[in-house]
Amino acid sequence: MHPLELFQYCPKCGSSRFLENNFKSKTCEGCGFTYYFNSATSTAAFITDKDGRLLVARRAKEPAKGTLDLPGGFVDLYETAEEAVRREIQEETGLKIDNVRYLFSLPNIYVYSGMDMHTLDLFFECKKEDLSGFRAADDVAELYLLDKNEIQPELFGLDSIRQAIEIWLDK
Repeated sequence: MHPLELFQYCPKCGSSRFLENNFKSKTCEGCGFTYYFNSATSTAAFITDKDGRLLVARRAKEPAKGTLDLPGGFVDLYETAEEAVRREIQEETGLKIDNVRYLFSLPNIYVYSGMDMHTLDLFFECKKEDLSGFRAADDVAELYLLDKNEIQPELFGLDSIRQAIEIWLDK
């Protein structure tokens, strides 16, 4: 189901004459307001230690509960992507990361409460000499350090994360 199908009334005036304008927008025939359904921004981090091991998480919640993931999450209002990835890392792992470097982005569909949320996932590289003291928190069930040769992309549950892992492993 396209997310715009769930929006039946204009969010500005409440009119039921809120009609599809194109694949990414609806326009109100009452007040003329046009709503664009744009991608939400999310971050994910490749966090490695001095030995090149990658910190991976096991998802504690849906979607893809129980599968592997990278630490990260949604960018909040008034927050840069760099601030968001640092905040998400600290919330999920307890680690403070100073240096983050943007790598690449991938589109994704994140199913939330039965609705397809289109996201643009921004991937960052974070290196930290000492990763001791990490702890699973927030929406993470467990955290692991894996050598590159131990990583199996098919165990990562979200499409964009799995694709990112494959790209990262090929570099």
